[in-house]
Amino acid sequence: MSSYAIKRLLSIIPTLFLVATLVFVLVRIVPGGPFDQERAVPVEVQRQLDAKYHLNDPVLKQYGDWLLALVTRGDLGPTFKYPNRTVNEIIALSLPVSMQLGCWAMLFALVTGIPLGIIGAIRQNTWKDTAAMGVAMVGLSVPRYVLAPLLMLVFSLKLYWFPVARWETWRHMVLPVICAGLPVAAYIARLTRGGMLEVIRSDFIRTARAKGLSERKVVLKHALRGGLLPVVSFLGPGFSGLLVGSLVVEKIFNIPGMGRYFVEAATNRDYNLVMGVMLVYGFLLMLFNAIVDVAYAFIDPRVELR
Repeated sequence: MSSYAIKRLLSIIPTLFLVATLVFVLVRIVPGGPFDQERAVPVEVQRQLDAKYHLNDPVLKQYGDWLLALVTRGDLGPTFKYPNRTVNEIIALSLPVSMQLGCWAMLFALVTGIPLGIIGAIRQNTWKDTAAMGVAMVGLSVPRYVLAPLLMLVFSLKLYWFPVARWETWRHMVLPVICAGLPVAAYIARLTRGGMLEVIRSDFIRTARAKGLSERKVVLKHALRGGLLPVVSFLGPGFSGLLVGSLVVEKIFNIPGMGRYFVEAATNRDYNLVMGVMLVYGFLLMLFNAIVDVAYAFIDPRVELR
């Protein structure tokens, strides 16, 4: 188990190198530059800015210097649009906010989606199943950029229950968490229902019922463990998708997370900030997938680690 976990973690390193190279190339071939504005910058000023940030160096030298600073010092470089601030400082301030939003949204998704999936499975083809899967279908169908204004309109502007934006008290967190977590909850509900239906039809479930166990014990003690295997497989990419998918949520609700900075950096062509945020997102995605792969063996004893 430990050797497999170490191999999975070490495999992240070459993948991150490929991600860094690909992102560096993509941001450089996009038309425009970090100092392009509607009002033209004087030529002399443009030359001084290019010299300060080494943008007048050959592209390969820029890539080599950036990669060397990252490997040796963990330095992602300065930002072009935030004077006197580095990419490391912005990520250090914004990553905890994005992680907090992602964790609460995933908790909301699990608490909401798993019960809906269980109800749909044990009450298959009844009105409860239809209602549960109907809610899940709505959650999957409505995009976040539509759901967010609707939540604001109803719960902020009409009922005055929660603030419109920011990330300060628990009341500020409710609407962003629901907006980010509802599509994931819908997907988890469908995965839970499918997994539970497959397990409920198994021989060992029929044996447990034949022994006289209550339906509650059969579902919670025997069927649920196997029925949640698809959900466990989804947790790694699901949590990473929450962080990436929260770009829209953070921008709409004005949350100071990495997503908001990434959108602004992409708009402003802030090369270093775009590459830094993408590296963090890529690392988190690969790390969560590795953790899920290892955890899968603890849940399903049929899995062999190679």
